[in-house]
Amino acid sequence: MKKNDKSTIRAWAMFDWSNSAYNLVITSTIFPAYYTAITTSQDKGDVVGFFGFQFINTALANYSLAFAYLVMALVLPILSAIADNRGNKKSFMKGFTYMGSFACIGLFFFKIETLEWGIICSTLAAMGYIGGVLFNNSYLPEIASIDEQDRVSAQGFAYGYIGSVLLQIICFVFVLKPEWFGIQDATFAPRLSFLLVGLWWMGFSQIPFKKLPSGKANAKPSKHNVFKSGFTELRSVWTKISRLSSLKRFLGAFFFYAMGVQTTMLVAAAFGEKILRLGASKLIVTILIIQLVAILGAFLMSALAKRMGNIQVLLIVVLLWIIVCVSAYVIQTEMQFYMLAALVGLIMGGIQSLSRSTYSKLIPADETDTTAFFSFYDVTEKLAIVVGLFFFAFIEEQTKNIRYSALSLALFFAIGLFFLIRLLRQHNKEKGSLNSYVG
Repeated sequence: MKKNDKSTIRAWAMFDWSNSAYNLVITSTIFPAYYTAITTSQDKGDVVGFFGFQFINTALANYSLAFAYLVMALVLPILSAIADNRGNKKSFMKGFTYMGSFACIGLFFFKIETLEWGIICSTLAAMGYIGGVLFNNSYLPEIASIDEQDRVSAQGFAYGYIGSVLLQIICFVFVLKPEWFGIQDATFAPRLSFLLVGLWWMGFSQIPFKKLPSGKANAKPSKHNVFKSGFTELRSVWTKISRLSSLKRFLGAFFFYAMGVQTTMLVAAAFGEKILRLGASKLIVTILIIQLVAILGAFLMSALAKRMGNIQVLLIVVLLWIIVCVSAYVIQTEMQFYMLAALVGLIMGGIQSLSRSTYSKLIPADETDTTAFFSFYDVTEKLAIVVGLFFFAFIEEQTKNIRYSALSLALFFAIGLFFLIRLLRQHNKEKGSLNSYVG
C-alpha cells in the first residue's frame, strides 16, 4: 500500500471520528449522569440489584468497565496475532465496531427496570470500542512513513475530538432542551443520545472500511489451529519485543503515565462535582473545553516533536501532568478548575497522539506483524486503566478525600518519567539505535 496517501489517511482518521463519540457521550458525560440518576432512589439510596446481588450503583458500573478492559486485555493479543497470520484484521475491526455500535443502540432500551440489560450493553460497547481502536492503530505504520507518523496520528485524534464534540452538542440539545421537541419522558433524551452514538459510530466507520486494505497474511502461515496459532504468534512477538530494549523501556514508561492519563480522563467530571459542586451543566462545559483544547494539543505536540524529538517532548508533557496532579490537590475555585481543565486538554491530546506515533516508530521498519505489536500497546494501556482506577478508588476510600487520590497520580507520572529518561540516555549513548525521528 502506498504510504502518505491523503485519501487513505483521511479515511483512517474517520475511524477516530466515528468511535470517539462513544468515548465522550457514553464514557464521560451523558451515560454516567443518566445511570447515576436512574439508579438512585429514596428508599434504596444508591444500592441496586444485579441478577440477585446488591451493589452500590457506581461500584457496579466500575466493575463492569474493569471486566471489559480485563477481558479485552486477555483476548486481544490472541486475536491480533491471528489477524496478522491470516491477513484479515479489517474483519476483526468491523466485528468489534458492529458489536460496540449495536450495544450503544441497545442502550436506548435501558431503564431502571432493565438494569441488567443496560450493564450488559455498556460492557459490550466498551469491548467493541477497545477492540476497534487496536486494529485501527495497527494501520498507522502501514499508511504513513516514519517522518509523517506524528502528524498522521495527531490528525486521527483531531478528527476524533471534532467528531465527538459535534455529536455531543447534538445530544446536549435533546438532553438540556427536551421541551423544544415535545419530549415528555425524562429518560427519552439520554436514551436517544445512546441510539445516536450507535448510528454515528456504525455509519461513519463505513468510510475507513471501504478504503483501508484487509491486511497482508504472513508468507509462512501457521499450520496449527486458530487458537494455538494465536498463542504461537503472541510468544514470537513477545520474544521480539524483549530483544528491543528501546521498545521495552518505552512500554514501561507508557504503562505508568497511561495510568495517570486515563484515570484522569475517567474521573475528571466526578472530581469537579465532589470538590466544587459544579453541577451537570458546568461539567458539560468543562468536558467540551478539554475536548476542544485537545485538538490543538495534538497538533502542537506533533510540531514540537518534529523540532525536538518525540522523547524530549514526552518528558515535558509528563512533567506538566505532574503539575496537574499537584494543582488538583490545592485548587479551590471554579475558575482554577476551568484553567486546570484547559491544561489537561492541551496535554491530553498531545500525549495520546505522540505516544501512539512514538510506539509506531520504535517497531522495526521491516516488521509485518504490526497488529500483534499494537496489541501489546493496547493491552498495556488497558491494564494501566484497571490499576489506575483501582488505586484512585482505594486512596479515596482510605483517606475519605478525593484530593489525595488526585495527588497520588503524580507518583505514576514520576515513574513514567524515570523510564523516559532511561530511554533518552540510551539514545544518547547509542546513536542510531533509535530512529532519528524519535530521539
